[in-house]
Amino acid sequence: MTKLCFGGSFNPLHIGHLLVARAVAESRNIQQVVLIPSAQPPHKPITFDLAESCHRLGMCQAVSHADPFFQVEPLELERTGPSYTIDTVRELGRRGWGRVSWLIGADMLQILPKWHKPHDLLREVDFVIARRPGSVIDWDALPPEFRVLQAHVVDAPLVEVSATDIRRRVREGRSIRYLVPPEVERYIGDRHLYGA
Repeated sequence: MTKLCFGGSFNPLHIGHLLVARAVAESRNIQQVVLIPSAQPPHKPITFDLAESCHRLGMCQAVSHADPFFQVEPLELERTGPSYTIDTVRELGRRGWGRVSWLIGADMLQILPKWHKPHDLLREVDFVIARRPGSVIDWDALPPEFRVLQAHVVDAPLVEVSATDIRRRVREGRSIRYLVPPEVERYIGDRHLYGA
């Protein structure tokens, strides 16, 4: 079974994550998406409203139990320190995965050269780049060795959903129905996350 890894803080996991991941996977004939919640995202500041890792994992697991197209891999939560993609990819390799495919958004592509060990990543990972409709990637702004990724771009559906907006709505006592899967909505409410 071919798999596509998709890492993120998932704070919370929402329908934008899932719709884009599924569309990209299906366009590449990939049978399963593996959600990899990060413990400490290196490219994002730690915010006061970052849910505990056990809850972000729990939301991912709730979705995977409802939809087997999504699997969850908690290995980044089991490590200490920043969640570097290269460490995760190498650990998956030690577990017998072979070559790893990894989904990133086109916005992340622009900072990919600043990731931890970026040239190792280019050699060891098959990146799949999700591009939002209408967005333009400035390939000339990337170092030449990263421009090979032009062949790895997939047009993704436009889904205007933001985890920041979802957390704000929860704090304000407003509905998040249809912005997150029902399992995530229940999880947030049952555990009073984000000020619910």
